[in-house]
Amino acid sequence: MWSLRSKVSLDRWGHRAPAHAANVTVVTLPYSHGVPVDVFGDVPEQELRLAGRRRTFGRGEVVFHEGDPGDSLHRVTRGRFAARVTTPRGDVATFAVHSPGEVFGLLAVLHPDARRTATVAALEASETFALPASAFARLRAAHPGVGVAVEQLLVEMLLTSSNRLVEALYTPVHLRVRACLRTLARIYGGNGTEPVTIPLSQDDLAGLAGTTRETVNRVLRDEQERGTVLLGRRRITILPKGG
Repeated sequence: MWSLRSKVSLDRWGHRAPAHAANVTVVTLPYSHGVPVDVFGDVPEQELRLAGRRRTFGRGEVVFHEGDPGDSLHRVTRGRFAARVTTPRGDVATFAVHSPGEVFGLLAVLHPDARRTATVAALEASETFALPASAFARLRAAHPGVGVAVEQLLVEMLLTSSNRLVEALYTPVHLRVRACLRTLARIYGGNGTEPVTIPLSQDDLAGLAGTTRETVNRVLRDEQERGTVLLGRRRITILPKGG
């Protein structure tokens, strides 16, 4: 198991309280990263293969930019991708990491005049199955299960957004950062018994946790002193308990 601190006693002002203090609230922030919705589960493999094509991307290569026309949908088959948006102040924030089995680019292909709402780039050598918007519309019309899966995925996206908003408002930031690290460790295949290296910068982690780089740096330095993480250039290695 990873030994990242996940439970802390807080007083009513959100400050860390002594272990013996009374009337404190124990705050924990569970994150889950379940089995991705299989949007094309009802489509015969041969039919699906003929409708799209395989695309490969090198580390850092952009799949599409925020504001581009939404002309295709991507399903991740290998590697991982970061979704980033530009804030009103001009900063770039990472808000999602897509791993194998997940799809991205869905919102833009559901509306004929929609534009990409984020920039997506490969975090490592990666591969997707790209489906043109026109082919996606045909499959959705021919196979009702595709529409049902899309609805399920949209509901999950809405619930995730709602949960993140509540967490941003009411969950102490240090817990959000640590929970984010545990989620990323699972995304990168960790099981808590071996070190897991996450190729993200502290700015990326700040975007995912909804905070500033300075706050993330403080939390990571604290964890490094506790011997739970190792910090490198654009990478964070999470160590197993006792590792």
